[in-house]
Amino acid sequence: MRILVAEDESKTAALVRKALQAEGFKVDVCDNGEAALTAARKTPYDAIVLDIMLPGRDGLSVLRELRQDKNPTPILLLSARGKARERIEGLNFGADDYLPKPFLMAELVARLRALSRRTAESKAAVLKIADLVLDPVTRRVERSGRMIEVTTREYKLPEFLMRSVGQVCSRMVIYQKVWDFRFDPGTNLVEVYIKRLREKIDDGVEPKLLHTIRGIGYMIKETP
Repeated sequence: MRILVAEDESKTAALVRKALQAEGFKVDVCDNGEAALTAARKTPYDAIVLDIMLPGRDGLSVLRELRQDKNPTPILLLSARGKARERIEGLNFGADDYLPKPFLMAELVARLRALSRRTAESKAAVLKIADLVLDPVTRRVERSGRMIEVTTREYKLPEFLMRSVGQVCSRMVIYQKVWDFRFDPGTNLVEVYIKRLREKIDDGVEPKLLHTIRGIGYMIKETP
């Protein structure tokens, strides 16, 4: 899991980072609301740990903006003990869970793992766009009833694009989610795999589903 931690108390942020890294998570830390919002919009995180009392833009504002953006990333709120109104407001805005401060690191890890399991279960449903079908459990890909042979790496690309249906996915985001690169390795890796995928799902079939948005990225959708 790749986690964004938005926490302005440096000691708490350092302890959370250390605890999550010890569990094998990849962790990015922000100390203010604006930075957290920018990071969450730029990077596809698996979960966000979001303190309500952030400087600049508070955590509830960040949460509200992300949900208005239709960002589905699971968000766990951190709030001062006794702030029931803020926790209720946060859940109403779309938070997935909350922890009152102070908290046990073991409980934070357990709650993030629970969010991960719930997300994984929701992702188990078969994905379908037009006549393109992808089964996340069996990793079977079909178009017009015809099975499409894909390698493990090739499979990750259509799965990510289908889960982002209607959204333009930049090369950098594809690198991060499909290849787990945090930087552009300076190759045409994405272009090569997009070309292979287009040949497998679109050649000789209508409507074309894989679209290039020139200068921006790629997307799967039913209409041109």
